[in-house]
Amino acid sequence: MSHLPKVSFLIPTLNAGGILENCLQSIRRQDYPPEQIEIVVADGGSTDATRQVAKKYGAIVLDNPRRGYDSGKCVALAGASGEFVAFVDADNELTHPDFLSLAIGALQKYPQALGFESYYFASEKMSSFCVYLSQLLHISDPIAWMMSVQPVRVGIDGMIERWTFPENSFAWPMGANGFIFRRPDLGHIGKDDKFEDCTVVVEMAKQGRREWLRITNRGVHHYVVSGLWDFLRKRRRQTFHFLSLQGQGAPSWTQMNPTVPGWLACLYCASVFGPLYHTAVGLLKTRHPAWLWHPLASFLSVGGVGWGVLTYWLSGRNQEVEAKLQPRQKLKK
Repeated sequence: MSHLPKVSFLIPTLNAGGILENCLQSIRRQDYPPEQIEIVVADGGSTDATRQVAKKYGAIVLDNPRRGYDSGKCVALAGASGEFVAFVDADNELTHPDFLSLAIGALQKYPQALGFESYYFASEKMSSFCVYLSQLLHISDPIAWMMSVQPVRVGIDGMIERWTFPENSFAWPMGANGFIFRRPDLGHIGKDDKFEDCTVVVEMAKQGRREWLRITNRGVHHYVVSGLWDFLRKRRRQTFHFLSLQGQGAPSWTQMNPTVPGWLACLYCASVFGPLYHTAVGLLKTRHPAWLWHPLASFLSVGGVGWGVLTYWLSGRNQEVEAKLQPRQKLKK
């Protein structure tokens, strides 16, 4: 690589002390020059050890007065100085020490790409339910999985994979969990803005930048949930967040010609035969037993959406409520 640019890892946190250290350790294990790595943590007022853990690994810790995860991304972005910015959450772990060097090398080789997307891989520290959500579904929610399209691989150059949206649809959610942007592409976002990572990608794609990159067998372990109760609560929080953005007129990937409309995806997940059919298909295709979680996860996803809608209408719809909905996670021993 002729030039090693500075990379800022942006991490929004709120009471993430039980899982953050695992994320920061994986960043510090990178074979990239440490002086060219910056970690910016935007904390929403944690009452646990989150800030102490962040400072232990040399992170810049900023206050996020709005407390939400997406507002934290804006705060972290405003405080970043890297030429590239990597959005990671506290529940992410980079899979390989060469992850960053390979990703940045790919982005330098293909300047037309809008960014770099991580694969999600299983880890021995995950429950089988988490493996199902992160590795098998990738999108971590059966409703969103039903609505999303399948990306199209347009080329491969060694380990570098080039991907794009299918014709006439941008309904593939990405932009977080190990996603890397060029900092100038996000120059229009200020620390007080409303931010939705999937929306940023859709905006670039609509302007003609439809291609993104992946690296074969590289990505993150996404410890999205520790169990069923965590999943239900996260679906509640995500639904609350989605409705908050819709109330402000923000565009969503779910409006970009999804495979099925949201109401039909919910109906599918509430049924018996649809989830059982895809369970059978998944087992036959991958031989992975974690597909057996699909019927239960589908039912719980609908329950989480309903709970989130009820919370949204009864809560006064303020962001302080959304921050309180985020469950505290712990890594499996």
